Amino acid sequence: MKNYLVKNLMVPISEYATVTVGTTFLDALQVLERAQDAYTVNKYRHRAILVLDLAGNVVGKISQLRALKALQPESDMAKEVDEIRRFRFSENYLAVLRDKCRSRAEIIKKETLLEAAGKKVEEFMQAPTPGEFVSEESSLDIAIHRLVSGAHISLLVTRDDRIVGVLRISDVFAALFQEMMAAVA
Repeated sequence: MKNYLVKNLMVPISEYATVTVGTTFLDALQVLERAQDAYTVNKYRHRAILVLDLAGNVVGKISQLRALKALQPESDMAKEVDEIRRFRFSENYLAVLRDKCRSRAEIIKKETLLEAAGKKVEEFMQAPTPGEFVSEESSLDIAIHRLVSGAHISLLVTRDDRIVGVLRISDVFAALFQEMMAAVA
């Protein structure tokens, strides 16, 4: 089997969809759309946007799930449901209450979409967690372990203390599939 290193499969930050802190949600989505159109190296499109600080360092990520969460309007009742957690109601009961709150709030209406479009990316981005990093010199085995154990769809690739790329699960899967096909041939 070919000895893959993370750097052989990662997408460099220069080819990834990035925005800076202070960018609006709408502008970030437009950057993602342009990156998807431009990235033709393989059939797997970008599914996240990296958020950079003014010095160019990655400070967060907006996945498709985070983008959908940004569209959900904040309701006072939803905040109250989160506050009553301290009374130790069951998670099932809290989930039912949250669903009731959400069912009352329309997401796909003009006012909600306009409000979400103006949000700043730092309001809903996800800051990287310790398990989301992998060195560019790491083996693919280490990367797979981190992807699986953390249930991540991508990892941030580091060189020294700087993030230099993204390792996407779709690229890892494609490489393993090709190796499997070669092994059975």
